[in-house]
Amino acid sequence: MRHQLSPSPAPTDLARRYMAERARMPVLAAPLSAEDCQVQSMPDASPVKWHLAHVTWFFETFVLARFEPGHAPFHPAYKMLFNSYYNVVGDKHPRARRGLVTRPGLDEVMAWRKNVDERMATLLVRHGAGEIAPELAALVELGLQHEQQHQELLLTDLKHLLWCNPLQPVYMPRWPLARVAAVPWQWVAQAGGVVQTGHDAAQDPQRFAFDNEAPRHASLLPPYALASRPVTHGEWADFIADGGYADPRWWLAAGFDWVQSQGISAPLYWQRDDERVAGRWQVFTLHGPAPLDSHTPVAHISLFEADAYARWKAANDEQARGARLPTETEWEHAAAPWQTAGLAAGNFVDSGALHPLPVTRAEPGLMQLYGDVWEWTASAYLPYPGYRPWAGAVGEYNGKFMIDQSVLRGGSCASPRSHVRASYRNFFPSAARWQFSGLRLARDSD
Repeated sequence: MRHQLSPSPAPTDLARRYMAERARMPVLAAPLSAEDCQVQSMPDASPVKWHLAHVTWFFETFVLARFEPGHAPFHPAYKMLFNSYYNVVGDKHPRARRGLVTRPGLDEVMAWRKNVDERMATLLVRHGAGEIAPELAALVELGLQHEQQHQELLLTDLKHLLWCNPLQPVYMPRWPLARVAAVPWQWVAQAGGVVQTGHDAAQDPQRFAFDNEAPRHASLLPPYALASRPVTHGEWADFIADGGYADPRWWLAAGFDWVQSQGISAPLYWQRDDERVAGRWQVFTLHGPAPLDSHTPVAHISLFEADAYARWKAANDEQARGARLPTETEWEHAAAPWQTAGLAAGNFVDSGALHPLPVTRAEPGLMQLYGDVWEWTASAYLPYPGYRPWAGAVGEYNGKFMIDQSVLRGGSCASPRSHVRASYRNFFPSAARWQFSGLRLARDSD
């Protein structure tokens, strides 16, 4: 049976959710100038203005063009300018040159956004008066999930942009961290066995899931253990102090080539403090530069770095003997019960912290599984057995990227809380680190 988009809530709920979700990204952009919204800091990042436009393009291209009576695009050129990677839709402006799209200006993009939102509201109210078409509901739900993804991408891309600015300006002027005592980590054993992971549309038809999260399938897991919390900035500083970046023993061959060729000696956004405290580390945040807090989960590391740290830790800490990265099946198997219980949740974008937060007290079992930092796994991003992409143009959403990428799990401090679930599969290339990416250690059980 072909996997279908998950159905959405009732029409009135969907209309309310649409307007509430679409209101969030303009709020994220509100502290910025038009110049801030225009610049593209690197080919992998996109301008804020492009994020505002692209998600609007999604609703106009995939929803209004199909379901709006007498549909006419707001501007015919926008179909090409703000197409990300959908070849079925038509031509695309090159990703690395999105910062050159100076026109339409920010005001015009916001006017387009307002126009599309008004037309979408009219469409949803009209369909809400009767029985909403299942495919319309499914596409709107997909668009809202897409909107949430770009809320997070807007923040991570913006952080890179502000860090590249010589003034390193502040996005949000408050810094929420308070000093806390260290919370030691421990191993949390998992039984393993024949386990079921992945989204089950038949058992949970009302829960949205992307096509790459399905189908639910069986795996054989030997007993294993996960660390009770993610690795922290302070623990990472020990790796640096021990010469971890210069020692090829800990690195995959491609990783050590990357470290040497790129001159990498610390996670992204780490920088030495100025003359006030010689030799101390600072970390650039969306609140501006801040002293390194030893107890916050380390962020902005690549898969290469995460894997090297695990090897170094296994060789240098008796407690961590056998440490490695978890597989995505191990992570989901361990995380699913905690999601059901509403536990093990960390800090999401909803808190306004915009930075990982420390564990404030030890809890039994696994901590900060969800939120704070995306956790690298040892799993390549590949299709599950029986995977089928969605039908139509949205079939290009996930499946075409299933090569040369690795899976991350759990969400981050830039993720909306409602967007993350145990089965959610994020994916990036091995060298990517501008996202809030960290790690949690795993090992085989004795």
